[in-house]
Amino acid sequence: MENPMPHHAAVNPTQYNIDAIAKLELDALNRRTPTERVSDVITKIVGNVGFLLAELVLIAGWSLLNLHIIPGLKAFDPFPFGVLALIVSSQSVFLTVFVLISQSRMARQSQRRSHLDLQVGMLSEQELTTILQMLQKLCQHMGVNVDSSKQEVQSFSKTTDVDKLASELEDKLPEE
Repeated sequence: MENPMPHHAAVNPTQYNIDAIAKLELDALNRRTPTERVSDVITKIVGNVGFLLAELVLIAGWSLLNLHIIPGLKAFDPFPFGVLALIVSSQSVFLTVFVLISQSRMARQSQRRSHLDLQVGMLSEQELTTILQMLQKLCQHMGVNVDSSKQEVQSFSKTTDVDKLASELEDKLPEE
């Protein structure tokens, strides 16, 4: 049987896995549309404490200026700050859209990862089932007594019915 992993993976499987995951992440980033790229940049800029502080300073300065608290400066947006309200509400709409675009992309990426996890898990289960079946036949051929664990081995050496397992899991999980 040919080993599907490159030689360096057998020598250092952890590094091989890290490299494979890093490649998957880089591929996912490179698949983003221009809109998603812009959205991610904007979300990154506004999603930090620096942006929050800048917003607070802007609103506080705007309020101080337009409430006649600073002598000698003329108010350009008197209370109740209609221009400020328009700017902040418009900004909120755009930021919400950018965040939703980024979240949608991340949800698709998460779904791809879940599918990959499921596929790897199913392949692992199939490989382990085959190994258990082979080991059971080898023990029988060699005359090794495995009666103490025979029932357990037989139950694990049967192929898992994924549909049945998913259905049982769905029945037992609590409602949201």
